[in-house]
Amino acid sequence: MRKSNAFTLIEIILVVVIIALLATLVLTRIAGRGKQARIAAAKAQTSIIKTALNSFELDCGRFPTSTEGLGALIQKPVDLGESANWQRYLDESRIPLDPWGHEYLYRCPGAVNTDSYDLYSMGPDGKEGTDDDIGNIGT
Repeated sequence: MRKSNAFTLIEIILVVVIIALLATLVLTRIAGRGKQARIAAAKAQTSIIKTALNSFELDCGRFPTSTEGLGALIQKPVDLGESANWQRYLDESRIPLDPWGHEYLYRCPGAVNTDSYDLYSMGPDGKEGTDDDIGNIGT
């Protein structure tokens, strides 16, 4: 009998299968972390915008209207009186997009929070009114 130092086809296939299984496990963990990270980023951004909205309300006596939108945190609304102590509430040149590239939705008065405002991201699915929306609308 001849003794061979080479790998057999079965051994090579077995190693490839093991590597594929390990790669699948690692990729699914990384993919899950990416989704969690985006959700955490959306929550953090909405929190920052909420703080800016509350500061606007303290300085100006009201929240920005739906028509003024979140842009009122960056540029002074034209119908805001001279007595208002408006200042720039966000350092950005424009309102940031959510981690999925969509605009944050803002309504004042809110449909859910009728005494203040609704502020939320449409979440991973990009559809308004679904269970994955992120913000102060209670879903």
